[in-house]
This record gives sequence, structure tokens and C-alpha cells, in this order.
Amino acid sequence: MTLTLGLLLSGIVLGLAVVEIGLRIAGIESNTFYTVDEHRGWAGRPYAAGWVRDEGEAYVQHNSEGFHDQEHPQVKPENTLRIALLGDSFTEAVQVPQAQGIAAVIERELKNCPTLAGRDVEVMNFGVNAYGTDQELLTLRQKVWNYSPDLILLNFYTGNDVINNSRTLTQKMVSKTAMDNSALTKPYFVYKDGDWVIDASFVNMDTYRSQQSWWHQVYLKLQDNLRILQVLKQAKYAFALPHQDNERQLFEPMQQGKQDPQPAKLSPLTDPEWQNVWKQTEWLVYNTATDPEWQEAWQLTEGLISLIHHEAIAKKANFAVVTVTTALQVNPDPTVRHAQEVSGVTDWFYPEKRIAALGEREGFSTINLAQSFQTYAEENNVCLHGFDNTFPCDGHWNALGHQLAGKIVAKTLCKQGLAKIITNS
Repeated sequence: MTLTLGLLLSGIVLGLAVVEIGLRIAGIESNTFYTVDEHRGWAGRPYAAGWVRDEGEAYVQHNSEGFHDQEHPQVKPENTLRIALLGDSFTEAVQVPQAQGIAAVIERELKNCPTLAGRDVEVMNFGVNAYGTDQELLTLRQKVWNYSPDLILLNFYTGNDVINNSRTLTQKMVSKTAMDNSALTKPYFVYKDGDWVIDASFVNMDTYRSQQSWWHQVYLKLQDNLRILQVLKQAKYAFALPHQDNERQLFEPMQQGKQDPQPAKLSPLTDPEWQNVWKQTEWLVYNTATDPEWQEAWQLTEGLISLIHHEAIAKKANFAVVTVTTALQVNPDPTVRHAQEVSGVTDWFYPEKRIAALGEREGFSTINLAQSFQTYAEENNVCLHGFDNTFPCDGHWNALGHQLAGKIVAKTLCKQGLAKIITNS
């Protein structure tokens, strides 16, 4: 009996070893790039590295702070203009090589700006997947100010940042899409006694506690080194609903999506199930915020942006907001947008107009990408969102989208803002 059991266990171990070796030879991996954070809900894992192939393809490597960026000394080099980018997955840009992301493009383009007059420029990427403006404000406080930036650029994604800032809207989205509640394991700001204060009750949620437990951290370490565990982690996503597959990067920040190219599916732009959810929740961002829950979410969002602006003033830094495009806004086929207009969309650029109006009231600059992107996409009949291994013209920016965004931002800063920044720095 003992001999039989020993042979059985030896066979299992040998079989697992063969599978592990096979997975490594085949290059199959699925790394976990994020972990829980007691202040921001989740954050990038320092030094995490690996291939990301679920949307685009890139080798991703985090720096010591857990961001998709190279290392930067905290002490700013002499004769250097330092720009810090805050944002979500569009800023983080794990879908493309680091050198093709918006941060790198802005840095390269600004080096040719005559206004700099010989000064060097350094653009730091503090973007994190699925972050809302609230978590970006906390990132500013906990990480960014340590590097003494001259300019804070807030990349505001109109597609879901307003939702992400609102616990009410996030709960509604989670319930409508049958997703788990990992999107709620984050801090939210609430208005209390005339001020915005942090509600960090997420630390009491079972989801957060399980992710924070010592055994889960040990499991992550094992997972980093065992491809079998990485593949098993992805097994639960093998039969994801169509709408879940598209939004995984936005609502499941603790996990990395499937690595192998998937069979063709209906795009969320045409999938009836996703369309129903979108019409009930996300499309309201393109309306004039008559819904009470959206009015409250917009007021909170504007309050958070104002807080970032005021902190920048207090730190003697400049501040600007870049409004990031959604795939529907800039689809090269106008008939795609027309179909949604029939369903109730009133203004494809309402979010941009609202942020611009806030900037005029508060006294900060805004850079609107949507109109330029839409014109470029239609005139050249190209997709600025989406990749060959995902839905066409949907999802995150591709390399062309990042390039166009970086060039527009750099050109605007060079033309309008750098002289003022240099004078104040």
C-alpha cells in the first residue's frame, strides 16, 4: 500500500513537472501585476514582469514603485522639467511596449520643443489599471510629490472615471454585469462637514482581507514561479460572458486577463447583451447628467479634480487635464455612433465640455483629444483603439492611438504651457 501510494505521488509530481516544462517551452504565462494596497485599494506589484497578450502584446516590467515605467531618482536632475502623469489603464499602457506608450511619446516629442531652451524633460508614468480620480489623488499624495514634479497631467478617461469615483454607480455596474465585487475594494471620497473625506471601509470587506492574508501573498509568490498555477488562475475566465471579457481590465484589477488569442466574439459595440447594460449605465456619461445618481457622481468627480488642482497650487506645481477618448467617440465609421444616438446619446463630447468648463472656472488648462481623434480616424479610416487579437476599434489605445495622443499633448504644452511652467519652476 505504501509503495503504491509512493508510486502514485511520484507519478503526479513527474507529470506536473512535465507540464510545467512544457508550458515554459511554449512560452505560456499569466503573471499577476497587482496586489492589494491599504491606501489605494490595489496597486502595481514592484518589479513585476512578464508578457501581456490578452490585448495587444507587450513585455511589461514594473519599477520599484510598482508602475509601468523605468526607474526615476526622487531628487529631480538639474536643468530638468519633470512631468507626472496620473491616470488609469490608458496611461499605464500595458497593451503596448513602454516606449510606445503616451508617457514616452510626450517625453520624446517635448525634447524638440524650442520653448524648453535646452532644458531636459522627464515624463513619469503613475497610471494604474482601473483607477478612478480618487485613487489618482491618493497616488499623488503618497507617491508623486516625492519626485518634485513641475507639472501634473491628469489623464481623465471619460468612459468610466465618473463611474469609478461613485460607489453607487460602481455597485450598479457590478450588479448589472454579474461581475465580482473587486471593483468595490477601494477607497471612496464622501462630502462631510463641508469637506471631501476618505471612506476606507473597503479594508473590512472579505474580498480585501482574503487578498491581504499571508497565505494569499505566499500563493502569489508561488504563482510567480509556477506556470501551472498561472494557467489555473485563468481557468475561471475560460467561459467569461462577452461583456465581462471586454471590461476585465477595468473591473478586475487583481487579475491579469487571458494570454492566448481568443476565438472571435461579438464586439461590445454590437453585442445585444452588452448594449443593454451600456444603455442603462455607461451611455449616461454622454447625456446632460439629469439622472440624480449621475449628478452626484459628476459633482464628486469635479470635486476630486479640484482637490488635485489645489494641491498642485500648494506645491507650486502646474496642473492640466487631458480628456482620454472612448472607442465609440472616435470610431472611424460614423454610423456606429449614429446607432447609439438613436438610443438616447445627446452629446458625444459632453464629458469633455464639462471638464473644460470646470477648467475655466478653476483656472487650469484642459487638452481635449476626442475631436482631433475622431477627425483623424474618419479621414484616415483607421482604428485608434483596439488590436489584432481583440475586437477591432474597441478597447484601449493601440500604438497609433498612443502616438497621436502623445503628439497632441506635447504640441499643446509646447505651444501654450511650457513657458509658464519653466518660469514657475
